[in-house]
Amino acid sequence: MYGDFRKLIMDNIEYDYGIESLFEEDYKDAQAYHRRALQFHHKGQAFSLVFNIASVALERYLVAICELYGVEPMNHNFITLMITVDKLIEVPRKLSKEVKSLDQIFGICFLDNYFHGTPDEADAIKTLRMCEEMKKLFDQEKIKSVRAALAHAEQY
Repeated sequence: MYGDFRKLIMDNIEYDYGIESLFEEDYKDAQAYHRRALQFHHKGQAFSLVFNIASVALERYLVAICELYGVEPMNHNFITLMITVDKLIEVPRKLSKEVKSLDQIFGICFLDNYFHGTPDEADAIKTLRMCEEMKKLFDQEKIKSVRAALAHAEQY
C-alpha cells in the first residue's frame, strides 16, 4: 500500500523530491550569508569581504530557485546559474546581466586561467543589491506548496 501511494504522489507531482528537499537548506544558507554580508557592510568591514560573502549568498539564492522548481544546476558559475534561472522564472533583464557579469571578477569559468579580481565598494554594494532583488523573486506560494508536498510525502 505504501509503495502504491508513494508512486501515485510521485507520478502526479512535477518535480523531483530529492532536488526539492535541497531547496530548504540552500534557501536558508542564502538568507544567512545575505544577513552576514549586510552585517559586515554595516560594521565597515573590507569591501572585498562584503562582496565575497554577498556573492556566496547570491549563488545560494540562484541554486535555491533552481531547486524550488526541481532543476539541478549544471554548475555553479553565475552565467550558467543565471541562464537556468532565466528559464524558470521571469528575471529583469538588467539583473540577469549584472549577475552574469560577476563571473568577470571571479573568473571561475576558466579553471586553467583562474583569477579573482579585486572587488571595490561599488562591487560590494551592487552585489548586496542583487541579493535583495533576487530574494524578492521567490514565489512564496510555490514555496508553501513545495513545503506542503514534502511534508505530506515524508508522512509516507
